Amino acid sequence: MFLEARGIGKSFGGEDVLRGVDLSVAQQTTLSILGRSGCGKTTLLKIVAGLIAPDAGQVLLRGIDITNLPPQRRHILYLYQEPLLFPHLDAFDNVAFGLRLRDRPEPEVREATETMLAELDLSEQRHKMPHQLSGGQRQRVAFGRALAINPALLLLDEPFSSLDSETRGSMQQLFKRIAARHAITSIFVTHNLKESILMGDAIAHMRDGALHTYATKEAFVQDPGSGVAEEMEFWDGLRFQ
Repeated sequence: MFLEARGIGKSFGGEDVLRGVDLSVAQQTTLSILGRSGCGKTTLLKIVAGLIAPDAGQVLLRGIDITNLPPQRRHILYLYQEPLLFPHLDAFDNVAFGLRLRDRPEPEVREATETMLAELDLSEQRHKMPHQLSGGQRQRVAFGRALAINPALLLLDEPFSSLDSETRGSMQQLFKRIAARHAITSIFVTHNLKESILMGDAIAHMRDGALHTYATKEAFVQDPGSGVAEEMEFWDGLRFQ
């Protein structure tokens, strides 16, 4: 398995946030993790990224234990809910930042950045500053900066939660296309039921500090604890006269 977390436990102030959590992600797939706010989804992502140390358990990437490695040595990239762009850099230089940090030759940086901007339909915005971009455009720039350095694993923490429904839908489709094109391995965290089904090749549900992973989407839909039945009952119960 490409990524594994085994027996992850974490407490804050005497409260158990994660209780023996196991997860696995196959290469070139996206695992959706669904759960309510405060259930521990973000804590789990930060442990995988190395931003928080677990109280128990281990994280393995490509079979290698990375539990005690610092974030910069994991080749894992964490994307927050809000796109954290450098306000003094335009879209082009934000995307190019990671490549330049790795001392890539400038012609290679420019070619890779132009290609990424074109893939993300941002070529015409290349010289705009972050404050001149829409929310969706800022998120695309953040994606471009992340993908340009070719991380082993991409962690997405409710990346579209601040977008309006139309922009959110277009970003979901864009990410799926980019993920397929670049063979991305990722974990996508969301509290949105529909989004979890749409974005994941596999689905897991976090509640009460435990994570349950489903073998198929059908198994997730049929589980009474997933919330799908209640959602369907709501829509079936609407009657328009």
